[in-house]
Amino acid sequence: MTPAARRVPASPDPSAQGLRIDARHNRDRILAAARRVYARDGIEASMASVAREAGVGIATLFRHFPAREDLVAAVFADTMQTYADAATTALADPDPWRGFTWYIETVCGMQAADRGFAEVLTMTFPSARALEAKRDEAYRGFSDLVVRAKEAGRLRPEFTTEDLVILLMANAGVIAATAGAAPEAWRRLVGCMIQSYAVPDPANTEPLPPAPTPTALYRAMIRLSRTPAERR
Repeated sequence: MTPAARRVPASPDPSAQGLRIDARHNRDRILAAARRVYARDGIEASMASVAREAGVGIATLFRHFPAREDLVAAVFADTMQTYADAATTALADPDPWRGFTWYIETVCGMQAADRGFAEVLTMTFPSARALEAKRDEAYRGFSDLVVRAKEAGRLRPEFTTEDLVILLMANAGVIAATAGAAPEAWRRLVGCMIQSYAVPDPANTEPLPPAPTPTALYRAMIRLSRTPAERR
């Protein structure tokens, strides 16, 4: 075969390359817009409002994120990783009670910094597997924190991991209700709750009310992940 007869590799199609760059640009714009919208309005914000914020058509948004859960998972992927990493950091603290309380304050602070994330932590998204995997990772880490704090004699023996879910739900509500008016109110709630988790004074033997079952809390989180119309 002569050199002239050799197959010459086809040059990249400039128009196709341009489309790929444009698609990536649109995806980045959508994610940035969704972060702003969710932080401001919560994740109940419509897909249409995200598209408007991003300056793209609704069809473009759905082409990148066919379902709301897909968009939520992409927006909060990094934050959920930070959430999971917080448990690892807390477990590294040689003081079990300090690690336990630091973790709770850190996670609740993350909720306060982002209304959307405040809501994500109180909902479940079964089809968003990566998101739920990070939630499970954080849950396992928190379970270890609970065991350590109890073994150290600092955490009430009747405390359960479901109590953290209750706190996150309450904190999300306080954040949503007080945003702009009393943005530090969540710290009061968290401080009071941490005190209630500590082993009580020996003179006070009044037990905490029983925690809800994991099944009941899961149902509540499923309900919260639905739109208001779907809940009716």
